[in-house]
Amino acid sequence: MGDPAPVVTPRFKRILLKLSGEALVGDAGFGIDPHTLEGIASEIAEVRSLGCEVSVVIGGGNIFRGLAASAHGMDRASADYMGMMATVMNSLALQDALERINVNTRVLSAIEMRELCEPYIRRRAMRHLEKGRVVIFAAGTGNPYFTTDTAASLRAMEIHAEVLLKATKVDGVYDMDPVKHPEAKKFHRLTYIEVLQRNLKVMDSTAISLCRDNKLAIVVFDLRSRGNIRRVVEGESIGTLVTDEESRPW
Repeated sequence: MGDPAPVVTPRFKRILLKLSGEALVGDAGFGIDPHTLEGIASEIAEVRSLGCEVSVVIGGGNIFRGLAASAHGMDRASADYMGMMATVMNSLALQDALERINVNTRVLSAIEMRELCEPYIRRRAMRHLEKGRVVIFAAGTGNPYFTTDTAASLRAMEIHAEVLLKATKVDGVYDMDPVKHPEAKKFHRLTYIEVLQRNLKVMDSTAISLCRDNKLAIVVFDLRSRGNIRRVVEGESIGTLVTDEESRPW
């Protein structure tokens, strides 16, 4: 018999994973691609099996974009509330995918809808995490004019997450769009102030400021590379780390 596989201790005990709604689209172009959803669920399950407590915030842009609708004349508050409903749909879809592979999951919504999910209560969310359940935070902050990036930063701090993982379509933060500009330079490490001063599209400025004020590290990485969530949780240096000058999360 061969040697037993080494026991891996996660670098982070509790994380918040921020997914865009577009992450669920896959090749479908709109809505939710079942194969893509199953892949994300399996990666979350793998991380949870390491003993890491996992919470998730998902955007709703694959279904409805409040900002885009308001730009075409819709009342901004109404458009944002519709966007929040889209995040609930995505959250329920991810919950279903996780529970089909036997991962206990709870959806907590900032807008009360008891027939579909639990209302968001901070201490309840923390108890779910302590019991090994994946917690998905739906409906943003429950207020218009705030993005799901801001909701992710807020929830991460409320539950005392050790890091915010921002999953994207590229392998980090660049000084220009790497799709349009092949010469774009990738940053391996940035400070919060640099992100704000350079107007880099990591997260919106409110979310970055919240993280800066509370010293919450952000890791921006490519979700499309299988196993990247686990690599970050195990402490591997991938993507781009956003933190302050002094902090050294790993």
